[in-house]
Parts: sequence; structure tokens; C-alpha cells
Amino acid sequence: MRILYDSKSELHKKPFGCLRKNEECTITIHIPESCKTKRAYLLIESDEGMKLNLPLSLIKTEASYEHYSETFSLYKTGLYFYHFLIETECSTFHLYKCGDCDTNMEEGASWQLSCIPSDFTVPYDFKGRVYYQIFPDRFYKERILPAADKKTPYHLHDNEGDIPVFLPDEKGIIRNNDFFGGNIEGIIKKLPYLKDLGVGVIYLNPIFSAYSNHRYDTSDYKKIDPLLGTEEDFKLLCKEAHELGIKILLDGVFSHTGCDSVYFDKYNRYGTGAFHNPDSPYKDWYQFNDYPDSYTSWWGIDTLPCVNELSESFLNYIIEDSDSVVAHWLNLGADGFRLDVADELPDEFIINLRKRVKEIKPDALVLGEVWEDASNKVSYSVRRRYFTAPELDSVMNYPFRDAILSFVKGNMGARDFAASVMSICENYPKDVLDALMNSLSTHDTPRILTLLSDAPYMDKREDRAFFRLSGKMKETAIKRLKTAAFLQFCLPGCPCIYYGDEAGMEGFEDPFNRAFYPWGKENTEILEFFRVLGGIKNSHDALRLGDTRFIAQDEGSLLMERKTDSETLYAYVGNDAKALSGEKEVLLSGENFALYKEK
Repeated sequence: MRILYDSKSELHKKPFGCLRKNEECTITIHIPESCKTKRAYLLIESDEGMKLNLPLSLIKTEASYEHYSETFSLYKTGLYFYHFLIETECSTFHLYKCGDCDTNMEEGASWQLSCIPSDFTVPYDFKGRVYYQIFPDRFYKERILPAADKKTPYHLHDNEGDIPVFLPDEKGIIRNNDFFGGNIEGIIKKLPYLKDLGVGVIYLNPIFSAYSNHRYDTSDYKKIDPLLGTEEDFKLLCKEAHELGIKILLDGVFSHTGCDSVYFDKYNRYGTGAFHNPDSPYKDWYQFNDYPDSYTSWWGIDTLPCVNELSESFLNYIIEDSDSVVAHWLNLGADGFRLDVADELPDEFIINLRKRVKEIKPDALVLGEVWEDASNKVSYSVRRRYFTAPELDSVMNYPFRDAILSFVKGNMGARDFAASVMSICENYPKDVLDALMNSLSTHDTPRILTLLSDAPYMDKREDRAFFRLSGKMKETAIKRLKTAAFLQFCLPGCPCIYYGDEAGMEGFEDPFNRAFYPWGKENTEILEFFRVLGGIKNSHDALRLGDTRFIAQDEGSLLMERKTDSETLYAYVGNDAKALSGEKEVLLSGENFALYKEK
């Protein structure tokens, strides 16, 4: 008989998951009578080295197990880890976590426990919503805008079906300076389309003035890129989106600027930048090693000079001033920011930014780009405090994406899938969990349809550029995509559609994942499926806000429960989906998945 402790079970830990400061928590461990236990202890250590040694009390004996328990609370926010110490008549040993829900003597992992501020909340209107990510240049153009102020040189495609430029120029440089003309007027034009898709939040890749088509090389944080439109266009977008119940989330790129910017001005375009002017007001934003030619840049890309985010003038410009970048866009109608490469932004910067955002617009969102489990993330040898400080309302959720891809392609069994999902559910505050951005594709990843196709990887970029699915390969990819999207919409958090995934767009890595939306040439089968998913997500609080648990799973199938006080839904994935009938009200079914509730 093994010693029993599963932190995800109410038999062993209440409440589930994270604790709030001073909230009571009860831990109960089940030890076989045959161990002849004399004493048991709960050993808790904070990430900062604070230690607690709590004796457990024997509360009852049942079915040959002695139940040892203790109720406690934590008075300081932070990340904690715990395990047990057991003293028997014959020995003393430490007990650790083994696998997902088992225990092991003397070796293994400690259990994790986050303590968050007692008043931590996330804006309700961002919970369980359907997100839609738009790469602005590639979504829709209402007309070609005059752009006399656009940084040159640049090339504007005549044909929306063109493949984005991917080859280097005659100097061997990939400049990312080809444009298709998508703009803010185009997004406004398509708001009814997005509303019909069930979208409640639009996440825009950068819209600020920049040289490149991706616009992560900001040249002016307070100006919209001329090819996208004007400040008035943006205000109108926010106004009309809000009238439809849609929020607007901007991409905040604050770890670096462009070298061709008002602030750095490497090419002496403005006369105010740090590169040519040692007295520039922006000089202390940058990290010059040997002024001016040697400076720290983002991942060594010299067109993207890094900034010192804790420079007083930078903090004032981005956050604190009455017309700071944050204030400027929130006051124009934006509903929050997605922070690019949040791992590279200092804790103090994010804390100040979130505080300022909430002062200006309490119901605005601050969401971070984090690729791993954000609850215990270590970045540049520093443990991040995204939720315990708090710094972020929520994060992009790549762990769910990775689990979905692996499971749907048959590279991960259902038990491991469930364990991956429940690990995030346990480690993240419930408010954070409900607002997770759950993507299958993004501008940084290949298109989901291509990934699910088993398409062979081709060494030559030319081959990857022109590759398109057909026949059995496409049929398999679409079947898998439906299952993947089904899981994406049924899991806790916010399903985020990368523009065009719902239309069946394909493509390997950047820039092949950034083609123009194929208006009038959509895959209507996929598009209609996403419309149905959006409607179901928005119609059921159990999917938007419910608790999550897996009732059963074997290597080929799983059954997940989403539950609120008023509604319980079950999401099934497996080969017996078509057999669901009788006492069940089926809300959605496919070849190998079904969503239902008891009648």
C-alpha cells in the first residue's frame, strides 16, 4: 500500500490550486496503518527561503489508512514548495511527488503552491471570451491609403494572393518591407464578420509607426503607421468594436525599439535620437558598449536596439506621464496591452505598467507573452512574479497548445494530456486561468493546418513557400484541426483564432504564416465549424468560467468536465463519440469528439 496524496483532489487539499493571502488551506495525507506512523509533518519553503514546519494531526482512520491533516494559511504572497516528513516506529523519511498524482519516498519533486494577493482580480469581460489575432497588414484593406510619411523603401503587393517576400535582397538582407495594404479601415469593415464568428476580443499585432511589415521595430510609439491609417481611424475602430461588445488589445513592444526611430535614429532621419546625439533625451534608454557603434540589441539583431526599461525617462514616457504611451492609447479607446516578450521586461517595469493601466482604466487587461508555465518561470536567472506580485492579468498559453498538438497527432496519450492541462489549472490563479489566451497558431508559429498535416519538412525555403496541402494529407489535417479546435474552445480560458485559421490558411514559419486573408476563397467547412464553436463558447458559462476536471482518460480517449453551480458540460474525445445518445443532450459532435450535458 502506498502513501496517498494528490494535490488536485479535494480529499487531500482544499481549496484546489493557488491560495490567496491569509486564506485557509487544509492538507490531508493518507498513510497506511501498516507504516505505524508516530508523527507526520508538512514542510513548506518559500522561493525566498522562508521555512514552515507544520505538524499534522491524526483525524481519523478509514479503510486501513490513517488520515493526517493540518489547516494553515500563508501571510506573505509568493511561490512556495512543500513535501512531507514521516516518522514511523522504524524509520524517518521525506515524502515527495512522483509523476502526476503519486508519492515517493526520499526522492522526487516538491508540490508547488502559489500565494497571490487577497484582492487580485482580472477584468470579467476578458474571461472566457473568443479572441481573434490580427496581423494588421494582412487582414483586409478597404482601400489603399496615401502614405507619404511611410518609411522607405517599401514595396506594396498588387496581388493579395502573393506569397510574402522571403528571399534576401541583393545585399543578402531580408528586410520585411513588403506590404499588402491591410489597414484599420479594413478591420472596421470586417467587424460584423468577427462578431458573427463569436469574437469578443481583437488582439492586434503592432500598429505603431515602423519600417517593417511586422512593426516590432517601433519608430514612434504615439503614431500609427501611415499604411494602417490615422489616430481617428483607431478611435473609430474602438468605438464601433465596443458597440458590438468587442474589446481591443494592443501589442506593447517595450523591450526594444527600431534603430530607425525617433528615439535611436541610427540613420539621422529625425535629429533627436541617441545614436547621433549624445545629448539626446533618449540617450539613457539604450545600452551603448562603445558609443555609438556598439550597443546591446534584441537577440543580436542590430535593427532592434534594446532599451533600459528602468530608465527614469523611459518609465515616464511609456508609463507615468499624463500622455504616456499607455495613457495615450487607453484614452483613445484601447482596452489593454499584450506585452511582447514579457520575460525580458523587468518585474518593476511590469508592476508599474499594470498599476498605471488600472488607474486609467480599471477594466483594462495586461497580458504577457510567456511560452512556458508562467507560475514558476525563471528568466535570466530570476524567478518571475507574474501572478504573485501581481504583474500580469493573464498570459499567452503555449502549454495548452503544445498538449493539444501532441495529443491530436497521437504523440501524447490522454493521461499525459490531462496531466498537462491540470498542471496549468493547478498552478495558475482561477482568474488568470479564465483569461488565458489559448492559441493554436500565432505570427510566431507555423499555421495549425500545416502542422497537423504530417507534411514533410522541406530544407529549401522556396519549397516551403509554395507547398500546399491536397488529397489525403489535407483531409487528415482538417479532421485533426476540428478536434484541436474543439479542445481549444472547451478548455478553460479564451480560444484565440489567428486570422485566417478559420478560413483554412496554410503556411510554415514566418513569413509563410503571414499571408493575406483569402477573402472569397475560404474553406467554408472549417469556417462554419469555427462559427459553431464560437457560438457554443459564448452561450455556456460552464465553458467560459467553469471549473475543470478530467473524469476518465485512457491512452486513446478522454472525458473532461466543465462545471459551474448552474451548469455541467462534458467534452469527450475518442472513438466512441458517435455512440453518445440516450440520456445525453449532445450540443456538438464530430467523428471523434462530442460536447454534451445530461438531460
